[in-house]
Amino acid sequence: MKRLPPRTLRGQLTVGLVALLALACLAVGIVTALALRGFLMGRLDEQLSASGGRFAASLEHEAKPDADNRPDTRGQAESTFGARLLDDTVTQAAVVDDATARPLRLTPEDRRTLAGIPVDGNGHSIRLSALGKYRVTAVRGDDQDTMITGLPLHPVEETVHRLEAVEAVLFGAALVATGIAGAVWVRVSLRPLQKVTARAAEVAGLPLASGEIAMPGPLPDTDPRTEVGQVGTALNHMLGHVEDALTRRHASEERLRHFAADASHELRTPLANIRGHAELALRHHGPVPAEVRHALERIGSESQRITRLVDDLLLLARLDAGRPLEHEPVDLTLLILNATDDARAAGPGHHWLLDLPEEPLTVTGDAHRLQQAIGNLLANARTHTPPGTDVTISLATEQTTVCVDVSDNGPGIPGELQPEVFGRFVRADHARSRSTGSTGLGLAIVHAVITAHGGTATVTSRPGHTTFRLTLPG
Repeated sequence: MKRLPPRTLRGQLTVGLVALLALACLAVGIVTALALRGFLMGRLDEQLSASGGRFAASLEHEAKPDADNRPDTRGQAESTFGARLLDDTVTQAAVVDDATARPLRLTPEDRRTLAGIPVDGNGHSIRLSALGKYRVTAVRGDDQDTMITGLPLHPVEETVHRLEAVEAVLFGAALVATGIAGAVWVRVSLRPLQKVTARAAEVAGLPLASGEIAMPGPLPDTDPRTEVGQVGTALNHMLGHVEDALTRRHASEERLRHFAADASHELRTPLANIRGHAELALRHHGPVPAEVRHALERIGSESQRITRLVDDLLLLARLDAGRPLEHEPVDLTLLILNATDDARAAGPGHHWLLDLPEEPLTVTGDAHRLQQAIGNLLANARTHTPPGTDVTISLATEQTTVCVDVSDNGPGIPGELQPEVFGRFVRADHARSRSTGSTGLGLAIVHAVITAHGGTATVTSRPGHTTFRLTLPG
């Protein structure tokens, strides 16, 4: 599996620091190895030049043997190589071995290599099959022949390899130490940035959608001379602006909530008076024109619908304000049975089905509000589905929660409307037929009541199957 490079800034800085140091160590190692090799090669060339080719000159051509003239090995270093060439042909080759000249057997490749050495007195590196790598120099002799003297390159290469091994160990240890120290240093240097990240995460976890928000305080020690300090300063300014905007929004919501509650409360009395006067006028024993009677009936009907709307708005305003609910044991099984009886009486054309456990299920909450929420779901199913629709109410437990499902096989809710179906004054007019009198607040009340009980209200819908689920703490 391919390993990915580190994604965190701390990891990238640490890896970058170690990588730069590794490149620097590699460059230093290459330069020092080349410099040492060049220096040792120069010393070797000086040694070859100082030898003057005496060992090679002491070698006799095979065409002119001389028993009294033996190879001169005095002052010659061990493994010194000598050869004489006549007309580019090697006549004799030997190597110093224990202060004596040991004749050397050369291969045709060795002979071609020796014949190809330039006669310029400079050092050249060659490789002989019997000796390995050598540094040699070729000079012209008195007899117009060529004398080659060489010294082994093994000591030079061994010294260079030893330096490379020492550098590899030292540089490796330096890289490990730098990696550890660099990680600690980067961690300490980025600690202010971690505080910025933690504060941003803390703000991101706050429920900013509504209500009063307690914003965290500003970040301390924001030095504007550093990049991290500049980020911290900018974050503090942003948090200040966000806190000011949230405070103003909360104040506006509170004013609107109080206005809705006060207006709803004040409207209840005049609406009750209008309904009372309309009913009183309809009870008049004298002759009442048909148009007047119809108008009075419409006044009573509309005042009743407006009264329900006002009651719903007042309930939502109280729930938004956090008005405490009752916390008493509630038998959900009995509550669902009563709500289903009411729905069956209001919608005899629907098929009302129950799926309840054998034993009653009890939760802690406000019985009146829970019955109102379940009743609103049943009324929603009855109102927005045609007669003959099957509506199933089920009750079950899932781990530590109690679930109430209201399902129907009606036409369903459009996908674009589902995210806002629990909003206020939201109606699925294009997907479900709506009976006269709906306020568009029924599902909003369901959501508000269940949320106030610490639960959730969700919906899943497709053509032919819609399920509203209420989840309450068990």
